[in-house]
Amino acid sequence: MTDELVHYEVQDGVATITLDSPHNRNALSRQLIEELFGRLEIAADDDEVRVVVLRSADRVFCSGADLSEAATGSMTEGAGALVELQRVILTHPKPVITRLAGPVRAGGLGIVASSDLVLCSDDVTFALTESRLGLAPAVISLTLVPRLSSRAASDVFLSGRTFDAAEAAAMGLVTRAVPAAELDDAVAATCGELLKAHPQGLRETKKVLARDVLAFLEANADDMVALSARLFGSDEAREAMVAFLTKK
Repeated sequence: MTDELVHYEVQDGVATITLDSPHNRNALSRQLIEELFGRLEIAADDDEVRVVVLRSADRVFCSGADLSEAATGSMTEGAGALVELQRVILTHPKPVITRLAGPVRAGGLGIVASSDLVLCSDDVTFALTESRLGLAPAVISLTLVPRLSSRAASDVFLSGRTFDAAEAAAMGLVTRAVPAAELDDAVAATCGELLKAHPQGLRETKKVLARDVLAFLEANADDMVALSARLFGSDEAREAMVAFLTKK
């Protein structure tokens, strides 16, 4: 049997979903995305769950798309799955808190931007590296663009540069950055505050907050899936991905 890449546990009304695919730094492989869908569905249907925490087992939260899969096949299916993952998080009936203790790259930022609250340690780094591989952050722009100022988006989308947690908080990508030693306490305190709210209040307030982001996603999803598939299938991007994987 294939080892599971996404773990699930519930304690005191909080469902913790843990990405655990260290061999590829939690890259968004078909298996990982499929299991993540399943765990989110379980949490949505469980009346005992009031809050969802999404985290990684190790320091790296997500390294983006699984380039080993992307370099050998069409990305239409993969791009569509990432759109659906963002939609599921946005429309999830329970608040989704993402806990970041380590780097987030490329496609992983789509998960971050879809989440209701994002708490990270102050040593976390972020990068949208697509432009350096002949790609564009097409599908994840569906949630990132509504969250960021246009100037911030232009800066990090075009350059592909690495930026830190303080800058991520300033541009609205994360809710709060705290010292690494305080991260778990901050997550626990945030969960505690959310657990004081009525389930219907949380559910309906989420709808209000996600409305504009969700509308942007629905209006542009098909175009961004098509763009992503075209770019991943281009000779330029394939050469860049092979060079990157070979260098690694």
